[in-house]
Amino acid sequence: MEISEKQPDKLFYTIGEVAAMFNVNASLIRYWEKEFPVIKPKKNKKGNRFFTKSDIENFHIIYHLVKERGMTLKGAKQKLRENKDDTVSNFEVIKVLKDLRQRILEIKEEL
Repeated sequence: MEISEKQPDKLFYTIGEVAAMFNVNASLIRYWEKEFPVIKPKKNKKGNRFFTKSDIENFHIIYHLVKERGMTLKGAKQKLRENKDDTVSNFEVIKVLKDLRQRILEIKEEL
């Protein structure tokens, strides 16, 4: 599944917008919110969740660990708990490399 990289530039995102970014159901977003303490959305009086850019970044890391690398939730939680800095830096490197690969493929198609 492809993560939608085009995010509107906003302060808060609804659960539907977050689910659409990752092409998953809103129920998975709620479940990950319960399972991973790094995700802390704001809630209004009605209980609607509003996610910040920080939450979105954490979802990217969790999505990468669980969906792309195939880790279990328990393993992903442990990895984030034990060495979050290394996990984040590895994720950033992978993100840059994917972007470079995409650019190279685009250049190849033009030639």
